[in-house]
Amino acid sequence: MSKVVLITGGSSGIGKAIGEFLFHKGFTVYGTSRNPEKIINSLFPLIALDVRNMESITTAVAKVIALSGSIDIVINNAGVGITGPIEETPTEEMKNNFDTNFFGPIEVMKAVLPQMRTQHSGLIINITSIAGYMGLPYRGIYSASKAALEMVTEAINIEVKPFGINVTNVAPGEFATDIASHRFHAPIIEGSAYEIPYKNTLNMMNNHLNTGDNPDDMAMAIYFIIQSKNPKIHYKVGAFMQKFSIVLKRILPDKVYEKMLMNHYKL
Repeated sequence: MSKVVLITGGSSGIGKAIGEFLFHKGFTVYGTSRNPEKIINSLFPLIALDVRNMESITTAVAKVIALSGSIDIVINNAGVGITGPIEETPTEEMKNNFDTNFFGPIEVMKAVLPQMRTQHSGLIINITSIAGYMGLPYRGIYSASKAALEMVTEAINIEVKPFGINVTNVAPGEFATDIASHRFHAPIIEGSAYEIPYKNTLNMMNNHLNTGDNPDDMAMAIYFIIQSKNPKIHYKVGAFMQKFSIVLKRILPDKVYEKMLMNHYKL
């Protein structure tokens, strides 16, 4: 029997690329979307799920188990971007970002772990971000939500390992997806102290997405992890300099690294 994969946020971008790749490799794939009825021509079934709603999560997980009898692999991919000066970003939007990027994946894990314990096997892959390894200007909340998920993954992996379950992080760099269209952007306020630097940084971020890596690279990385008998806890997928920036952060003095970031963003 083929392994059963559940991918949150499987209707577009990285989630869709992963789902299609695994589908062609013979996996039984279920994706999720908040509005699956709006998605046409998906290669794999899409189930309604909003990671901010526990009832929605429970219902979706129960449906996959009813249809396939198991859940072997869960890929926590659903997430949302947020940009803005922290001083000018509404607190409710910060909380919404954490509800989606941090608490949502935790609730999905809580929903699938009982089934995985029963099976005495399972793999959970949390999609984080290279941005979670550093406090990026005007992306501080996004960086924080992804960093928090990285730490929770380290902890829960230890907790569930005795049950034959592995939990790992995969941190992508910049990929060519439509994430920018779904981000919350704090408005650029005319006359604000942050108006010019925020506007310039936002333009730089959007340009990077337009020239980002192919999401199929992430799909191949996920397949490699699934095939691994003993997955690592942290993986990074992206351009060399994006991954190398994490190494530099570890070895450079804080002020030197901060200056490097400021030069990069022309701040």
